[in-house]
Amino acid sequence: MTNHDLLVIGGGSGGMATARRAAQYGARVALIEPHRLGGTCVNVGCVPKKVMWHAAEFAEHAADAVDYGFSLDCLRHDWNTLVANRETFIQRLNGIYERNLDKDGVEYIAGHARFVDSHTLEVNGAQYRAAHIVIATGGHARWPGVPGEELGDDSDGFFGWREKPRSVAVSGSGYIAIELAGVLHSLGVQTTLLLRKRHVLKNFDAMLGEQLIEHMRAVGIDVQMQRSVRALQQSDAGIVAEFEDGDHLPAVERFLWAIGRDADTAGLDLDNAGVRLNEDGTIAVDGYQNTSAAGIYALGDVTGQAELTPAAIAAGRRLSDRLFDQRPERRLDYHNIPTVVFSHPPIGSVGLSEAQARAAHGDAVRVHTSNFVPLYYGVQRNKVRAAMKLVCIGAEQRIVGAHVIGDGADEMLQGFAVAVKMGATKADFDDTVAIHPTSAEEFVTMT
Repeated sequence: MTNHDLLVIGGGSGGMATARRAAQYGARVALIEPHRLGGTCVNVGCVPKKVMWHAAEFAEHAADAVDYGFSLDCLRHDWNTLVANRETFIQRLNGIYERNLDKDGVEYIAGHARFVDSHTLEVNGAQYRAAHIVIATGGHARWPGVPGEELGDDSDGFFGWREKPRSVAVSGSGYIAIELAGVLHSLGVQTTLLLRKRHVLKNFDAMLGEQLIEHMRAVGIDVQMQRSVRALQQSDAGIVAEFEDGDHLPAVERFLWAIGRDADTAGLDLDNAGVRLNEDGTIAVDGYQNTSAAGIYALGDVTGQAELTPAAIAAGRRLSDRLFDQRPERRLDYHNIPTVVFSHPPIGSVGLSEAQARAAHGDAVRVHTSNFVPLYYGVQRNKVRAAMKLVCIGAEQRIVGAHVIGDGADEMLQGFAVAVKMGATKADFDDTVAIHPTSAEEFVTMT
């Protein structure tokens, strides 16, 4: 039996942040992870996705180059080179993560953890005991449970593709489906997006999803609504999707399931520790990341709270501050957490959507919008519009939501998120001198 002050299950961003911060305070810490360090974000999520998004963005700019006077007739793209360079980068990050654990004195245990009791874990046949245990195991891709589902891939499988397909169908309406469909289309793949209902990004402001669907269709993505997949079949021509209404999709070379993610709790034996789950399978926690079992905490995607890498990191660091630096009130405020969808064009959002604000504040809500063509497209034959919205409440028009779709949305939102978090009003935005010519200036000039 080995004793520690803290055991962390999960070597993703949240687990790493928790373990390292605690060790920096002098705690004896061990981190347990059966797979590559870095979790979903580093290995099959945010980081490799963003690499692919940059490649797609380059392809889009290359197509625009002719209207700026460039001739790029010899431009060719090699999928294998992109994948190889991406994997080299990821492996370098894996090494950096392991070295950071060693630098901070965190013991790294490669293996699967299971609870023996509320203070004891078993890994590879050995037992480890601690006063505090953190569960940060993340999530895994959801599968639909329909006949032939194995003919498709999930988002993890996408990052294993070594050849670019000629055609692909993506089933899903969330940010993963949107992002992968955009990347594939921009890199020259004939792409179909299958929506179970009539919208995308249901948890975002409706303006963003509506504008995005309009743009996706304009550039040639086949967006099909009310398409619930009943089964997949293999034909000589490729993979055929059958729908609940009896219709079917013409054969495609690849099929992607991007229908959501579930908490990764299998094999942890949480019952042995008295850890309670929510109805959706996530681990139930309070505002301080406490589970139903004393001394056991959970954070990140496994809790279903703000399933974003920076949120997991922030929650983990604050938890370690509370446990090992005598700051009993430290916890993450989950309100006004900004997020970006790396669609084409990208989307940025912080705070309440218009619908959420009206449900909470009724007639006290006032909305300001702007819809425009960014200067970049001034000389372009193809115009890609941008749109912004500020959601305000009360006589002082305090800004409770800021939403943008358009080039640069991913970078511009961070600063505006600070303003929203600080309680800025529409008058504060109006009194800020615009930076011209930029798209961001629309946030401080809209009426």
